Amino acid sequence: MNPRRSFLKSSVVLASALSLPAMARTAKAAPGERTLRLYNTHTGESLRSVFWAEGNFLPESLVDINKLLRDHRSNTVAEIDPQLLVLLNRVSTQLGSNPVLHVISGYRSPETNQKLAEASDGVARHSMHLEGKAIDIRMPGTSLSHVHKAALNARGGGVGYYPDSQFVHLDTGRLRRW
Repeated sequence: MNPRRSFLKSSVVLASALSLPAMARTAKAAPGERTLRLYNTHTGESLRSVFWAEGNFLPESLVDINKLLRDHRSNTVAEIDPQLLVLLNRVSTQLGSNPVLHVISGYRSPETNQKLAEASDGVARHSMHLEGKAIDIRMPGTSLSHVHKAALNARGGGVGYYPDSQFVHLDTGRLRRW
């Protein structure tokens, strides 16, 4: 690992451990790096991660992101589709200078998805959340319609707009919108 990435990862770990989000904001991605800032609304965990650099996904960063996007109900961690992270990065870039995306739902275990589908007509029984290929987000301080527009402009897969629930769904499936 190059010294810059090592420093960035150490800074993020230290910032998380000390709950100093300002420290995590001070590090900037180098040209050619892809970065995400995520906050899990259910667990209160946050992460700033350079997940791609020098033409490759960074395995240690993917592990950290997988953990943050786990099914918080069952504490089940699954592999998140790296292309979903690329899509989130494209959306994030349109929304500002590395903004924090609030995650409503990342990976869902089959048990969790079944319970949610039984409780709501808005949850697909064969959701892409089950495969780690979908995420529901919002960005406080930015209108949901602006987040929706950025997601549509990214053209990375499916985009669902849920203004009553205050989130936008993104997935890496075929291009579609609802």
